[in-house]
Amino acid sequence: MNQDTICAIATAQGGAIGIIRVSGPQAIEITSRIFTPSQGKPLTEREPYTLTFGKIFSSTKNINNIPQEKRSIPSPTIAIIDEVLVSLFRSPHSYTGEDSTEIMCHGSSYILQQVIQLLTENGCRTALPGEYTQRAFLNGKMDLSQAEAVADLIASSSAATHRLAMSQMRGGFSKELSNLRNQLLHITSLMELELDFSDHEELEFANREELNSLASHIEQVISRLAHSFSVGNAIKNGIPVAIIGETNAGKSTLLNTLLNEEKAIVSNIHGTTRDVIEDTINLEGITFRFIDTAGIRQTTDTIENLGIERTFQKMDQARIILWMIDPTDHKNQYEKLKSQILPHCEGKQLILIFNKSDLLSPLDKEKLLNMFANLQTKQLFISAKNRENIDTLEKILVQVTTLPGINQNDIIVTNVRHYEALTRALDAIHRVKEGLQLGLSGDLISEDLKLCIFHLSDIIGDVTNDEVLGNIFKNFCIGK
Repeated sequence: MNQDTICAIATAQGGAIGIIRVSGPQAIEITSRIFTPSQGKPLTEREPYTLTFGKIFSSTKNINNIPQEKRSIPSPTIAIIDEVLVSLFRSPHSYTGEDSTEIMCHGSSYILQQVIQLLTENGCRTALPGEYTQRAFLNGKMDLSQAEAVADLIASSSAATHRLAMSQMRGGFSKELSNLRNQLLHITSLMELELDFSDHEELEFANREELNSLASHIEQVISRLAHSFSVGNAIKNGIPVAIIGETNAGKSTLLNTLLNEEKAIVSNIHGTTRDVIEDTINLEGITFRFIDTAGIRQTTDTIENLGIERTFQKMDQARIILWMIDPTDHKNQYEKLKSQILPHCEGKQLILIFNKSDLLSPLDKEKLLNMFANLQTKQLFISAKNRENIDTLEKILVQVTTLPGINQNDIIVTNVRHYEALTRALDAIHRVKEGLQLGLSGDLISEDLKLCIFHLSDIIGDVTNDEVLGNIFKNFCIGK
């Protein structure tokens, strides 16, 4: 464990208040060197969980050695940088588990940088991304899955992502994994006990029927957690909605209209969009990730063909597909594309959109609805250019979104690292069940049990190495 004392600005630029966090064995002492309470004892002698008002001076000397009556005298070496509040936490009762202080200044970037400079001159070093949370993990204040939830909480952009991050931070996921590990350890210990008495073949400490029943239960729980990732990933990163169709059907215009910005280039020239363009919006607390794709057509342009290949890839990844049709050429477009598009729509929500509705009469619209009635999917007339029925489209998107109601007690996996570890654990428990059914020896079954425990332990950080920790915490923001 690094014994450096670290400091960093913990608040975003531009606010009225700025907070600097200091953590480490000398946090209180170093803060005391640059901070003078307005009255009473110095910071080093104060009780934890207290808030102290005072001043920070620009002198690089220990300001506490300067008589109180001289500190207000203007001097090139004794200038007030700011009047601040300092909160005090003593180990182990702090976020990091170390001695810590938080200095609340005015939000001026100049003031904050001056305070950081004073702290580093007096023995601090600037913190690395995520170093406070990493120290909290290493000091046992939280497990690794809870530490990762801190980053998710900071990045949460909707009510659903906030609830999921809070659930993970409160340890719901960790408790579930801990229960599984305890059950697996119980099985493993019985297996290991049998191996110790392997010369007595008649001894069987682990009842195979009970083990099989327990393994089935563990398999179901791990499978449920792993399968929840599809929902969790959609909530965290946005429900993928692919906008597909022929060239010049109005796909890019629709994307720009939904986003209220000129994200995609709109042109009358066919094949303008040659790569996928993605962006997100929030509708009624649900994040949607819209994907504008290259128009599907026969072309000899190599680059455009690569874009069309990606169109089909994005269709496979999407949960909702918006098939846009230009009603002025609807019959030709439908016949050309149905064999290419419909196979990719199985198990997904397909919405058929007739664009340029301002060019159609009521009779034209009725004929179109009758013609495409066999698709048995939602159909909507819009004018992306004139924003006609865009509100209706947004309401339909929310209606067809099949996401369960989420509360803070639900355990849903949102992290790719956790999902990969769970799938490996699931493979291991599958082999345990197969081994039990085939009557394999206890040493072979025990090895797969240990692998399952290892992968579950990897999620909460019991067996995680420094390289994994580095990859996790490098994506955190400075000051957290």
